Amino acid sequence: MKIYISADLEGVTGATHWDETDKTKPDYQFFAQQMTKEVKAACEGAIKAGAKEIWIKDAHDTARNIYADELPTIVKLIRGWSEHPFSMVQGLDKTFDALLMIGYHSYGSSGSNPLSHTLSSKKINYLKLNGEIASEFLIYSYIAASMEIPVVFVSGDEGICLEARKHIPNIRTVAVNQGIGNSTISIHPKLALKRIEEEVNSVLKSNFQNCQIKLPEHFKVELSFKKHTLAYRSSFYPGMKQISPTELWFETNNYFDVLRMLLFVIL
Repeated sequence: MKIYISADLEGVTGATHWDETDKTKPDYQFFAQQMTKEVKAACEGAIKAGAKEIWIKDAHDTARNIYADELPTIVKLIRGWSEHPFSMVQGLDKTFDALLMIGYHSYGSSGSNPLSHTLSSKKINYLKLNGEIASEFLIYSYIAASMEIPVVFVSGDEGICLEARKHIPNIRTVAVNQGIGNSTISIHPKLALKRIEEEVNSVLKSNFQNCQIKLPEHFKVELSFKKHTLAYRSSFYPGMKQISPTELWFETNNYFDVLRMLLFVIL
């Protein structure tokens, strides 16, 4: 069994303030360590379920957060950004049996996490796919769907876990944080590790092919920018339509076109 893990930090246990996600700030080290531990817990659960190969994408900010020497020896760790449109699931292909997400967070404009955002906390308010506000979970789950890879597990804040179960009823989730305004209520970091390992192990021992998400046949993307200047600049991307000073519209039948647009306009 070959497993892919995409790991972020804003949904790691206890993460509450942007300083805790920034490599240049003193608060960062504890949360980078917790991110590593949560990824390790997922790996250990997968190995107990029979995984023989695990790829991990460090997918937060600099993409240089995870302590590689603390992970099991069977893993391959992707650090940095290649600038491929797959971004947070760089290298995902049909050879993988399942996709897992660790430390994920609610979509931009959500009240479920003080750190909620989609792709960029500085550039956009929200991103809609076919009329629904989209999270990074949804964007990258659709990449898995394009290759018929099940998305079997997500950990993070309560909001992203609820969204995941809405789209994939059989997915396993571990909610480690609940966001309330500019605060969070979190479970104990060690309890988070225990639950992540147990749920990953359990789902990978089950018939996880029922964790598929359906890829739409057509895509209507609406982008709401924080600044009209950014929207104006992005309006020149091929196929983009400006519908207000801060809102753009993009439409296509090809999901890779969506990912390429997001790479050049937001990332």
